[in-house]
Formats: sequence, structure tokens, C-alpha cells
Amino acid sequence: MRSLITKLGSFAIILMLFAACGGESTDTVESGTYEGTIQEVNAEESEIYVNISDEETLELYFIDETELVKDTTAVPFDSLAAGQKVRVEVEKVGQRLDPLRVEILQ
Repeated sequence: MRSLITKLGSFAIILMLFAACGGESTDTVESGTYEGTIQEVNAEESEIYVNISDEETLELYFIDETELVKDTTAVPFDSLAAGQKVRVEVEKVGQRLDPLRVEILQ
């Protein structure tokens, strides 16, 4: 009985961790420039998820060097919203993608 409770507890913890991570499946691409649609904005983490194709979603945590612009003018992070078209320039650092420039297209 104790073994069953331990297994169920472990399973519950794994489910909570999966839910906390949003269950998002994200992709790593090569350094470059990509266009896509913002799927989600997480202001607390300065993070956006960008769909660049039906199969690829980029998870981008803004860094100090990230430039965010619309019509060549710098704009604040709260200008971002789900559904917007963006062009992102990313640098691959290991398995992480650092957004160097995010341009709001619409």
C-alpha cells in the first residue's frame, strides 16, 4: 500500500511540473531571422512563444540586449500581444535562443 501511495505521489509531482511548464513543446533553430505569430506572452518572465511554422514554436526569453521595435521605433515589452506577427532575430547559445531583435510587423 505504501508503495502505491509513493508511486501516485511521484506521478502527481510530475504532472504538476509538466503543468507548471505549460506543457509547451518548443524548438531550437539555428541563429538567424524568422517570421511568425506570437502564441503567448509571459510578462512576468519577459518571455514570448512564437510559432514560425505549424511544427515549430520558439521560446524566447528577452535579454538585456534584446531590441523591441515597431515601425523602426523602440517600444516597451507590454506592446506585445498574442496573435501579432513578428520578425525575430535570434542567436543560438547552446540549446537556448537569445532574441537579439524582435520587430512587431502588425
